Amino acid sequence: MSKTVTIIPGDWIGPEIAKEVTRVVDESGAKIEWDWQESGEKAIKAHGTPLPQELMDSVERNKIALKGLIDIPLGAPYEPPTVALRKSFDLYANLRPCKLFPGIESRYDEIDIVVVRENTQGEYSGIEHNVSPDIVEMMKVVTENASRRISKFAFEYAVENDRKKIITAHKANIMKLSDGLFMDIAIETAKEYPGIEHSTMIIDACCMNLVMNPNRFDVLLMGNLYGDIVSDLVTGMVGGISAVYGVNIGKEIRVFEVMYGKAPEKANVSDASPLPLLMSAIALLNYLGESDAAESIRSSISLNLNDGIKPANLGGNASLVDFTNSIIEKLH
Repeated sequence: MSKTVTIIPGDWIGPEIAKEVTRVVDESGAKIEWDWQESGEKAIKAHGTPLPQELMDSVERNKIALKGLIDIPLGAPYEPPTVALRKSFDLYANLRPCKLFPGIESRYDEIDIVVVRENTQGEYSGIEHNVSPDIVEMMKVVTENASRRISKFAFEYAVENDRKKIITAHKANIMKLSDGLFMDIAIETAKEYPGIEHSTMIIDACCMNLVMNPNRFDVLLMGNLYGDIVSDLVTGMVGGISAVYGVNIGKEIRVFEVMYGKAPEKANVSDASPLPLLMSAIALLNYLGESDAAESIRSSISLNLNDGIKPANLGGNASLVDFTNSIIEKLH
């Protein structure tokens, strides 16, 4: 029986990349039906919103989505679409596993770190206003319930995935109430999981130690802003966006997404890399129980890279279509 997945190609070269990625998944033998949904600037022109109701209904119905980069015009009166999706479906946890991938170069020999990020509060609560024309005030919201929920998620993830250690990163030495609450809840939650080693670390020291000695880290738990920054830091340490995936997780819904940002000056279809979206697709397949298809795609990618068949962002000259064609050949 096939599973229907909402696919949100996004803007710029997203539709072309999504077309190639879904082609690879289809050729892998995975039983997936794609529910294509328009978003971003095209959706604004057609529906007056970057996230049309049809898209939202699709995600609600299918409970799982694969998402590219959704863009909106600078200064447009819309909440950032990714933030809006997280809020609408209460996707409270962001998971970023960062592990070296065969064929993708890194400055490090061994890294296997998972960043767990609280996705709904903190500095990204979106509560800010002008106190006066020259002063802006922003509110950082941290609640006990959200802190407990993400802490519980991190420890359950560690248990289910045979992880041994969690470090909670914070700035409670300065933000004693907000970060102090987040840290205290993590410490309290850790008592329920005696088999998982837990400690805390100030966020700036955490970043320094990540660069100097990444092998001491296993699972990192942190708030929204810190998690956003550290996720990209660790992504860079394993070779960049081609080596990782991200997923936003709620009680019933998961949205797997690409890790790259807006770069219109690089929006050249022929030079585009399918790897960021492919990595998310592989994770999606594993989640759906299509592990054979996921491993086949992963192995084919590794063979490509080790054979020197690489997209431009990894120093190669394979076009988007050439790279995916080569993967499909290896699948068969």
